Amino acid sequence: MGVHMIALPDGVRICAETFGDPRAPAIVLCQGASASMLWWDAAVCDLLADAGRFVIRYDQRDTGLSTKYPVGSPGYSHADLARDVLEVLDALGIERAHLAGCSMAGGVVLHLGLIAPERFASLTFISTSTGEPGLPAPEASFPETPSGLSELGAQVEFMLAQVRACDDVSPFYDDAAARALVQADAERSGDLRPALINHFLAELGHPDDASFADLTLPTLVLHGELDPVFPLPHGEALARAVPDSRFVVLPAQGHDLLPHNWERFVRELVAHTSAP
Repeated sequence: MGVHMIALPDGVRICAETFGDPRAPAIVLCQGASASMLWWDAAVCDLLADAGRFVIRYDQRDTGLSTKYPVGSPGYSHADLARDVLEVLDALGIERAHLAGCSMAGGVVLHLGLIAPERFASLTFISTSTGEPGLPAPEASFPETPSGLSELGAQVEFMLAQVRACDDVSPFYDDAAARALVQADAERSGDLRPALINHFLAELGHPDDASFADLTLPTLVLHGELDPVFPLPHGEALARAVPDSRFVVLPAQGHDLLPHNWERFVRELVAHTSAP
């Protein structure tokens, strides 16, 4: 296991952490909106490493220890967030990896699967959507962003309210564990406001006419049975859109990966990434 501060050509710094044997097949784990690397629990990364994978988690821009921008003024697009993955792989000397993205990071996976398929051995979409018309609206009731949020304690309470909206539909949701995670994220970051606000303001960017149907890499779609952000038909639609993809429902799962599904998640991801 090692922590790496990676300097990108544009002056941005990305914090990444690795688990396992660098000679093993690599898996890059990309998180969703507002989430630092901590939202890929270290225990999950250890389970993947113990199963013979070299695991990479990282703080995307505006989260954790990576470069942050003024609140309300992200100096990047979603396409930049995707290209950051390639920079991380280059810095770690990895020519080809497996790629997994959760929620907003489904756009990262789509973008990279289209512009750089030679760099990836497989794709995994988790709790995300095609965004196509006709899919069910979110069932989650998210809190409105309060003005200010200058105090770290207020940031923690706001982010925890968002987590509850995503996950307390599951009987396995643990509010104390969620609070501990949000508190750890806040203390490590020092300021959650860029993560809470900027990701939603950054310009969306995909290749022209981006289509899930154009993906050619082996693809796994994992989706929570009870996901209130992207209800289950979103995952089903994504699996239909990607040719020859495999679809797996995570039982009693909300939007985020909860501990009762960690072993199932690892088992599915290891099986999917068994090819070099």
